[in-house]
Amino acid sequence: MQKPLAGLTRKNVARELTAGVTLLAIAIPLNIGYAQIAGLPPTAGLYALIVPTIVYALVVSSRQLVASPDAAAAALVASSIGGLAAAGSADYATLALAQAILCGAMFLLLAFFKLGFLANFLSKPILVGFVGGLALDILVSQIAKMLGVKIDSGGEFVDKVAGLATGLGTTNLISLAISVVAVVILLLGKRFARAIPWALVVLVAATIAVVLADLDDAGVSVLGEVPAGPPALTWPVIDWATWLLLIPSAIALTLVTTAEGLLVSRSYGEKRGYPTSPNRDLFAFGLGNIAAGASGSFAVGSSTSRTAAMDQAGSRTQLPSLVLAVGTLLLLLFGTALLADIPSPAIGAIVGVAILPLLGIRDFAMLWRVDRFEFAIGAVCFLVTLFVGSIPGIVVAFVLALINLAKRAANPAIDVLRGDGEPGDSLLEQAPSGETTAPGVIVVRLAAPLFFANGSVFSDAVKTAIGAAPAGQVHHLVIDMEAVTDIDVTGAEAFESLTRWLTDQQISLAFSRVRPEALARLDTLGLRGDAHVYDTNRAALAALSA
Repeated sequence: MQKPLAGLTRKNVARELTAGVTLLAIAIPLNIGYAQIAGLPPTAGLYALIVPTIVYALVVSSRQLVASPDAAAAALVASSIGGLAAAGSADYATLALAQAILCGAMFLLLAFFKLGFLANFLSKPILVGFVGGLALDILVSQIAKMLGVKIDSGGEFVDKVAGLATGLGTTNLISLAISVVAVVILLLGKRFARAIPWALVVLVAATIAVVLADLDDAGVSVLGEVPAGPPALTWPVIDWATWLLLIPSAIALTLVTTAEGLLVSRSYGEKRGYPTSPNRDLFAFGLGNIAAGASGSFAVGSSTSRTAAMDQAGSRTQLPSLVLAVGTLLLLLFGTALLADIPSPAIGAIVGVAILPLLGIRDFAMLWRVDRFEFAIGAVCFLVTLFVGSIPGIVVAFVLALINLAKRAANPAIDVLRGDGEPGDSLLEQAPSGETTAPGVIVVRLAAPLFFANGSVFSDAVKTAIGAAPAGQVHHLVIDMEAVTDIDVTGAEAFESLTRWLTDQQISLAFSRVRPEALARLDTLGLRGDAHVYDTNRAALAALSA
């Protein structure tokens, strides 16, 4: 088992500590904003940076992945809990704790049963659509905050847009000015000097301006008093019915984090040349989320942006996450007074700029160019998430994933091979030319497992190939099984029907290049019969065409 803080040496410890300070500067303002998105007090975002971060950093296999609540998770928390309790209430906070604990338990189950592959059903178009819908919903709330307009941040998207439109006349010009300056600094800073923590610069400068000019008296909303002190161990006490109500949203949070977290973990491991373990990463997410629920925070996921920032800073270990935890704890012990005068427009600008990439504009443009069907999948997921809700969005995402999978699986490559073994006729064409592989023999290759989605397609394709050849010229059918890794019961029934048809046509059946596991499956399902199995297509043609 990999030791904690793998990769840390005397040579890189100074660089890792410096990267930790950078991470602290990035994470503090963002987590305050994400807590507000989730409908929770600022401390909920800060508590996530202490115990959950320490637990995760000491257990995870990835040396670089940063764990933290993110914008999408915060929006999902708000949209799922908002209908069960009033945002900002004690009941609401309790539900957020319970949701995080449920997420933790689900991560642990995924790790124990090695079920991380389930997240593969969330393909890129689905993730782009789902996260993009959440991001646009968040953006409306942040724009209202930047303008100083009061809206119901826990309401539906349409209600938020209507509230923003009708409230434009109440825009606070000073809040607008703070927001414009903040956005300009953040965008230009990101473009020309990425190493500088511009979010912290904006936060400090805006807070100083508020204090010196008494801008809160001019109508600029500020964060307000933040309770001092470390997180306290707690446990949500709710009835079983309420626990059950939280399960769908916990599943959604778990799956989205699994899909994104494992992908980012693997990509950075491959990029920097160190091993990662998906199941151990899921285990780390599980412990981290249980720690979040037991220490006053909310669901923790992976932060792609902060991981990228640490990679750019040269970090190759989890030490920056520990520095982040210590720094946040010190802030809560001794520096919460510094947070009280942070202007909400500046927080809105920081979060708004941070979530802009999550809208997926470039990804949607790419999907439109390369695959209109996958673009449609992403668009439907986006619209359902935005206008119906996050939980229906994740349900639709899975349905669309299954439809996409079935669409592709139902049309595998099925070819008649020429004598040299290369594909000749494609049996998915409307009118194959009627070639045989060798006199009296047709070799057909199925480039996919044989299962319920393509069993009848394969059977019909073989009949079409035989029927297209001159009458009485086909005496033997050889099925090239190299790419057939599995056969299910429905596929077996379709195959049995095909064998009966071949018998009626007085055509013998043989197999070639059968994998051992596929051969065992043929025997188990009773499909092999007295059919001969050849090691190669060449051997089959030599025996049968003679």
